[in-house]
Amino acid sequence: MSRPLTALCSLPCALAAVFLASAAAAQSPAPAATAWVQLTNARARLLGGAAARVGAKSYLAGVEIALEDGWKTYWRMPGDAGVPPNFDWSGSSNVARVTVLYPAPTRMAEPAAETIGYKHQVLFPIEVVAKDASQPVGLTLALEFGVCREICIPAEARLSLALDPGMAGGPSPLVLAALEKVPRTPTHPNAEAPGVTRTRAFLEGGNPHLVVVARFPKGDRGADLFVEAPDGLYVPMAKRVPNPTGDAEARLEADAGNDLVRFEVDLARTGNARELKGRTLRLTLVSDAGAAETTWTVP
Repeated sequence: MSRPLTALCSLPCALAAVFLASAAAAQSPAPAATAWVQLTNARARLLGGAAARVGAKSYLAGVEIALEDGWKTYWRMPGDAGVPPNFDWSGSSNVARVTVLYPAPTRMAEPAAETIGYKHQVLFPIEVVAKDASQPVGLTLALEFGVCREICIPAEARLSLALDPGMAGGPSPLVLAALEKVPRTPTHPNAEAPGVTRTRAFLEGGNPHLVVVARFPKGDRGADLFVEAPDGLYVPMAKRVPNPTGDAEARLEADAGNDLVRFEVDLARTGNARELKGRTLRLTLVSDAGAAETTWTVP
């Protein structure tokens, strides 16, 4: 089985509705979990549970990483430095597809860089689709991730868990809670989630940059933007900036409400601004009140 790509997820809200209904109806023992694997300054475990309903092909599992105080690990796009986690499910049996979902991360300041990731603890919800829903799934994970402070220590854990169609108890409440932290997508919108209102690309001249204006209906505390480019292209970290007084479009939007935040991405130091033409970027908006992601094809 090839290493799964973490896709632009349209799953979280649909999964949450199905699995929450299942969990509410369940009157059985707590879902299964492996023992914690102790690592240097961190520990990891795999959580599982019953299928959403009798005969369903999909299970909701989770990979939990707990970090000692002062240590961190990274998101799927780590920012200016760092390494993303690697989830290798190739040792699994009776598995058609495994999809890793990423809870909303935070920006983390380091001495020479800004990175994106998690401190203290993170639980990645995992959707597991069986080839044969009538047979157990043998879920086996080879996990690699960085455990970082001033330096990064590579961590590896091997975890295995059986998911049986006869299991009861529903998905783990911990995994369901983590699913709620996965950014919303356009296919499952939420009026209270942040959203992009305007984008501009300036790819020529001596000051190439991107502009993204976003609305945060529930408040802009912790508001941030993370931009991912395809094909290994590097995009610097976005910066939150005030609306320029000479920008007529920005003034009009500001007059419409005070929940707009402007971000800019300085492309001058990368030398690859023109390579972004026609490329589709993934934009992830996060805040203390919620998170969302969408795509933007640069004109």
